[in-house]
Amino acid sequence: MKVALLGPIAWRTPPLHYGPWELITSLLAEGLTERGVDVTLFATLDSVTKATLDGVVPTGYEESDEIDGRVWEAIHVSHALERSGEFDLIHNHLDWLPLAFSAHCAAPMLTTVHGFSGANILPAYRRAKSLFVSISDSDRSPDLDYLATVHHGVDLDGLPFHPDGGDDLILFGRIHPDKGTDLAIEIARRAGRRLVICGIVQDRAFFEAEVEPLIDGERVVYLGSVGPEERGAILGSGAALLHPIRFAEPFGLSVVESMACGTPVIAYRKGSMPEVVDEGVTGRLVDSVEGAVAAVEGIGSLDRGVCSARARERFSAARMVDEYLAIYRKILS
Repeated sequence: MKVALLGPIAWRTPPLHYGPWELITSLLAEGLTERGVDVTLFATLDSVTKATLDGVVPTGYEESDEIDGRVWEAIHVSHALERSGEFDLIHNHLDWLPLAFSAHCAAPMLTTVHGFSGANILPAYRRAKSLFVSISDSDRSPDLDYLATVHHGVDLDGLPFHPDGGDDLILFGRIHPDKGTDLAIEIARRAGRRLVICGIVQDRAFFEAEVEPLIDGERVVYLGSVGPEERGAILGSGAALLHPIRFAEPFGLSVVESMACGTPVIAYRKGSMPEVVDEGVTGRLVDSVEGAVAAVEGIGSLDRGVCSARARERFSAARMVDEYLAIYRKILS
């Protein structure tokens, strides 16, 4: 079986810090290659993989001011589709742009929908010559037919179990109103806990107005964007991960990573969170700041060992790779 993974090019694959789509594409490329699949990864040329690497852009457009993402994504897609006749299957992880040209793809195309940025991109999906996989049942569009739902998996080797944790609350993810960074600060303040924030600043105005003035290095600590080497230690050091989102989160990788380390999650009941968080086992689902504060007070009643075991059972990268491989075989049969 010869499979091409058409990856995103915002960041290197795997990402050095942030890049959830790149991370999943990387885990899939490595897992499939280990299972003997002939994989070509179309990604940035500085990407690191055991698969065959091909591409046109030297590095991610979010990592270089000299690279225009609109231009290079189009060139990247064109290059991959030009080679599409060499593969049994093209697995698209690059959102809507390849779909606009899917009629020119010489192999069957499968698209993992990593999340919809808005209804305005749906025409590309409706017109596409592609099969679709969702990353959660909650993120499905009623306008599309799906072959399956495949929950993301994570690299469990980089997320060791921390049986004791600590007293801190952790916030992991991009700093943006959608992610509720300001809500997490308020929850931690009311709960009387220190908050440790990790993530890229995606909304600079929001950060400067609502977050930065409250960072004092003592009760509110900001560590910036944290790479994979540090994620497990930081996530495992907390009493809980806060996830007070204002939007319908399609999945939430940091949520799964935290649970795998044994640190339960306190998440707002939006999007995929009821799918991902097992209430009373791997975390608590709440609907308000007050509910989150109450959950913090009782979070010690959750067994960290049981939390980790459940997350590792449900969200391993190996399970994700196996499910995609079964889908590939179904398509090609």
